[in-house]
Amino acid sequence: VQLQASGGGLVQAGDSLRLSCAASGGTFSRGTMGWFRQAPGKDREFVAADGRGLYYADSVKGRFTISRGNAKNTVYLQMNSLKPEDTAVYYCAADDRTFSTRSGFTQPWLYYYRGQGTQVTVSS
Repeated sequence: VQLQASGGGLVQAGDSLRLSCAASGGTFSRGTMGWFRQAPGKDREFVAADGRGLYYADSVKGRFTISRGNAKNTVYLQMNSLKPEDTAVYYCAADDRTFSTRSGFTQPWLYYYRGQGTQVTVSS
């Protein structure tokens, strides 16, 4: 299974973007699909996950929404009210296991499948 993220771009603060991540060679009707991001000079951090439930980092709660496509091989990240601090490379990840605890879904190295990133830049 390969994951490919897309939909990034350059936007202004307050704008919206919708990221997509398509899985080729498999589907994730169960399991966990998630989004992470990495800003220059910083560690990769958890953004959102769809596992046993929907989980969000506190920094994006209320602004970002994760969802899966009907075919279960795509995961989306709707990002509203973007802020300059949201600027980062966004990565999607997936695993056949259904994570239900923060010690699981927030750790990028626990996801077996990891995709290429897409750049999101938010100008002030």
